[in-house]
Amino acid sequence: MESDRYARQRLFSPFGAEGQQRLGAARVTLVGCGALGSHLAQHLARAGVGRLRICDRDFVELNNLQRQVLFDEEDVRRNLPKAAAAAEKLARVNSAIAVEGRVVDVNPSNVASLIGDADLVLDGTDNFETRFLLNDACLKLKKAWIYGGCVAADGMVLAVLPGETACFRCFVPDPPDPGSVPTCDTAGVIGPAVGVVASLQAAEALKILVGRKEALAGGLLTVDVWGNRHHLFRMARNPECVACGKGRYEFLEGGAFGAATTLCGRNAVQVRPAVEASVDLVALERRLSAVGKVARNEYLLRLEAEGFEVTVFPDGRAIVRGTDDPARARAIYAKFVGA
Repeated sequence: MESDRYARQRLFSPFGAEGQQRLGAARVTLVGCGALGSHLAQHLARAGVGRLRICDRDFVELNNLQRQVLFDEEDVRRNLPKAAAAAEKLARVNSAIAVEGRVVDVNPSNVASLIGDADLVLDGTDNFETRFLLNDACLKLKKAWIYGGCVAADGMVLAVLPGETACFRCFVPDPPDPGSVPTCDTAGVIGPAVGVVASLQAAEALKILVGRKEALAGGLLTVDVWGNRHHLFRMARNPECVACGKGRYEFLEGGAFGAATTLCGRNAVQVRPAVEASVDLVALERRLSAVGKVARNEYLLRLEAEGFEVTVFPDGRAIVRGTDDPARARAIYAKFVGA
């Protein structure tokens, strides 16, 4: 029965039986399981990638369902973190593979442990800060990774092979200034664009995992699904690139990585403590029950008070909804959770 699962895929000559075996032995870390990440996770699980680690810091909300294809209204009702909900779904899609859901904020202190055993790293995030971190970490650890981004009807995909191709910072030397580029908050995003970009990422991933790197696009691929346009920008490795040329990993070393991050399109800020903590959610529920409305499950605690919604995770992180000001969010965190 199991031999029939990938029959149509094996018939594709660049795969064959050998390619399928390679997929079955592969380990992939997916960072971010929102719009792009949920599509990517499905593609890889259904293709038969042997071990898939899904890392995401967020939880499922109703407005995710327009484009985040792994989730449904029951996940919203249960207040499930995206990584946990995705792992549950994919276990039912393909029980022959190992899926690990990690409810975690990927940052300089843990990124090496999350990608260190991976054959490939996939970007399903929604912010430049994490992408620059992944670029640094993958270059240092010599891990192939695939960038993907999508806003409105436009998207971009880039496969990075350390030591062989231009890296992300060759194309984007520095993070853009806040407010200088469109985001899903200002320009929106349509589901078909997400699906196209994630499918292109997944195709590049399969090429790498089955040993067909010669078939990679070989540059930054851009698409506009509304205007029916696409373009491939080729670039050689830049010897003056801060990361792949000079070997300076500013985001991995932590100096350029913030403790508070505004979340795209959410009127919310993630606050991360300076040192990873271990929060007793049961005790916190007792303490905050007199402050406002509190709901808790095994993954998180949510407080509604003073016009804010504060979602606290066991590692000490919190998502403060009701402001996009990092300073204000940190103050709310300190008031209700602690400094």
